[in-house]
Amino acid sequence: MASSTACVPTQKTTLTSHLYFTAASIVLWLLLLTSLRGLLLAYNHEMLGSTSTADLVEAFSNGLRFDLRLIVYVSIPLALSMLMPWLMNQRRLLVVWLTFSAAVSILLGIVELDFYREFHQRLNSLVFQYLNEDPATVISMLWHGFPVVTLLSTWLVCTLVMYFLFSWAERKTRIYQTSQAGYSYLIQGIAFSICLVICVVAARGTLRQGPPLRWGDAYTTHSMFANHLGLNPVLSLYSAAKTTFSDHRDNVWKATLPTSEAQEITRDLVLTAQDQLIDTDSAAIRRINSPITETQLKVRNVVVILMESFAGRYVGALGSQDQITPEFDKLSKEGLLFTRFFANGTHTHQGMFASMACFPNLPAFEYLMQSPEGGNHFSGLPQLLSARGFQDAYVYNGDFAWDNQQGFFSNQGMTHFVGRNDYVNPVVSDPTWGVSDQDMFDRGIAELNQLKDDKPFYALLQTLSNHTPYALPDVLPTESVKGHGSLDLHLTAMRYSDWALSQFFKKAKQQPWYNDTLFVVLGDHGFAAPEPMTEMDLYRFHVPMLLIAPGIQQLFGTENTTVASQVDMVPTIMGRLGDDVQHQCWGRDLLTLPKEDQGFAMIKPSGSDQTVALIKGDRILIQPKDVSARAWNYQLGTSPQSSPAPEHADDAQLLKQLNSYIQTATSSLLDNTAGAQASPAE
Repeated sequence: MASSTACVPTQKTTLTSHLYFTAASIVLWLLLLTSLRGLLLAYNHEMLGSTSTADLVEAFSNGLRFDLRLIVYVSIPLALSMLMPWLMNQRRLLVVWLTFSAAVSILLGIVELDFYREFHQRLNSLVFQYLNEDPATVISMLWHGFPVVTLLSTWLVCTLVMYFLFSWAERKTRIYQTSQAGYSYLIQGIAFSICLVICVVAARGTLRQGPPLRWGDAYTTHSMFANHLGLNPVLSLYSAAKTTFSDHRDNVWKATLPTSEAQEITRDLVLTAQDQLIDTDSAAIRRINSPITETQLKVRNVVVILMESFAGRYVGALGSQDQITPEFDKLSKEGLLFTRFFANGTHTHQGMFASMACFPNLPAFEYLMQSPEGGNHFSGLPQLLSARGFQDAYVYNGDFAWDNQQGFFSNQGMTHFVGRNDYVNPVVSDPTWGVSDQDMFDRGIAELNQLKDDKPFYALLQTLSNHTPYALPDVLPTESVKGHGSLDLHLTAMRYSDWALSQFFKKAKQQPWYNDTLFVVLGDHGFAAPEPMTEMDLYRFHVPMLLIAPGIQQLFGTENTTVASQVDMVPTIMGRLGDDVQHQCWGRDLLTLPKEDQGFAMIKPSGSDQTVALIKGDRILIQPKDVSARAWNYQLGTSPQSSPAPEHADDAQLLKQLNSYIQTATSSLLDNTAGAQASPAE
């Protein structure tokens, strides 16, 4: 007798059923990605500012193109199933795949909520940078700084919802044929071909000739928030991963000008009347600077205070009405304040090497202190003052292992380091970063008092309290900030750091070395205000720089409006100390420039975003990667504003200067010819 099972026809999913399931899955994916974009908008609604409804509609329309590209990649197994009937029958496996992919997208979308609030950028290489740091510190920062449990619970619930929705779509579109007849390969081929064409068009994101959809295609409005909304977190992170895990030299700024021309333009941009070039065949801008005697100060020591996240937007002396920095505002009346001063990058490590090593933040070298090129010698304060026999001290709240701070600065010439493990009974002992700013400043006073009187000294004091998760004293010496929404805690920490700074100066003024010391107070970087300024968001770069020393106001006044950046700090310091100095700083002595010189600043954000910009006067030229440069007018102060600038005859020259500066600095770094002295490579 024949087996009874032989008479049971095999169930097969029909092609029509599979197409219905595919279409339903695509619709669910579109709803998911649109919802994540809407969630990002709602979570960061404070950044809307004057963004119009039309701009938001355009942002979601642009986002649809990026989302469709991602959906094409996710749908590859469904498309291939048309040619593989056995895979078409594995509906449950397809549901699992779709759910897994959705879970990844949801996770990145949720992570991006606070990431964007903090950095005003979609997911980028900063994610991988933090993964390379101390895991305990990173985990502690996330746990104490963000609602991790709430976010993970939300992710789990959303993932389960998507699983049930995909399962529901699978059931509703389930159609079986019970015959043992085979599939029509012709029909399968036609259906697959049609789907392939649709997928290719969707993946390209455009019907134009030339390159497919690029991130720059999202920048179609004057609202940066709207433009950023159009991007997709999965694709953004994937692009960052390719950049991060490739050879970093593959991502360096590509030369666009002949070397000699770029070098000449850079020299015209950087050199001053007090500079004499040397080693011209091997070094781009190595020179001997002869300070003007009349511009020197009667000081022998230098103390640099690098203030964490000390954003110019909220500094009263720079125009803010929010009363966040009352103590700094008082201090500014005792010294010389630079009002158009910019950080070269948007993270602390960039502020450190730009300020102290006098080298700019370059594409592909945003984490210079951790890269092989960070082992090169530069023309920073440690090199120049250690060579003069100065004592040194680096006092910090945190762990010097973070960002390879001790390794980098030891190689540059510093010898004395005080970090988080060197404090006894601090006011605050934060499990994430370290001790409070008042602890650091108190220790700074103690360390400077221990230095020998017979030698001059230089010191770097670096604050940390104004950083997520903002570990502050239980009883604050200042009032908490209210009325700024999600920025309340950040600004409270900034106000506390401001108070701690004032306590340092109160104690420093009682020390015998105070009147012999040049103090330089500057921010390592800013942070974003609710509404960005220009597509580069100058609020993340604008910081104060304040010089305090005996006689400084008599010589230079109380305010300087020259456009400048952190790489100008060292030449400006050396000009006040006197004596010829050999260096190769990528900035200038800001206090010997002719009146008609408005200054310049080259800036670049952290992460894999390769956008760069050159600021001159009240104009900024922004050059995104693979997109045409765009100029903006900007105004800082009490009523900050910006607007796209009409084309100007100077734009071409600004672009040449920007490209030349980056090209020449990059070449000097790669060739190891950026030091104050000739290297073996030369």
